[in-house]
Amino acid sequence: MPEPDDRAEGAPETQMAKLVLALRSQGVTDPKVLAAIETTPRPLFTQELFRDRAYEDSALPIACGQTISQPFIVGLMSQALKIDRRDRVLEIGTGSGYQTAILSRLARLVYTVERYRTLMREAEARFKELGLTNVITRFGDGGDGWPEQAPFDRIMVTAAAPEEPKALLSQLKPSGILVAPIGKGPVQSLVRYTGDGKGGFHVEKLLDVRFVPLLDGVAKEL
Repeated sequence: MPEPDDRAEGAPETQMAKLVLALRSQGVTDPKVLAAIETTPRPLFTQELFRDRAYEDSALPIACGQTISQPFIVGLMSQALKIDRRDRVLEIGTGSGYQTAILSRLARLVYTVERYRTLMREAEARFKELGLTNVITRFGDGGDGWPEQAPFDRIMVTAAAPEEPKALLSQLKPSGILVAPIGKGPVQSLVRYTGDGKGGFHVEKLLDVRFVPLLDGVAKEL
């Protein structure tokens, strides 16, 4: 009988399985979201220095002083959007591209806006490596959204807006859903806005979160 391989505990498949189980235990139960996470290699989106921590359920630093979000938050926000395979999704804040890749496995098209040109280019290279052909990128001010492509079925904001993002809500379909962290302090509220079909919104606070702030304009990089 062969000896058990101790290295199996550190195998990517094993680490991913543990992560998915952990997410399920925390309330991320949508099978489509879990499958999207399971088929998206998080190490590809992390810096070399932190690659051995890629399967941890924690946020990690990336370039330009930004972070790749905690997998639980990625899963929860994706689940909260209730994405249909036919949906067009707008993402504000491409970052590493990890959340974008998850969304691309759930939606028909993903439009993603990033204010750091470096991050956008690195994310585009990752999308190409993964063969993701339904992601459209834009370098620009996320707070402006993408009015030329509006209205969207779903909108996700991955940086904290100081207050209700009216410009983005105006780019949502009447019965669409927007999920965003809202607040000016170090701790914000993750809020879901669901259109009532008549121009109004049902507003739900989901939980407290910590996100980098949503800043105006595009970043000046050296």
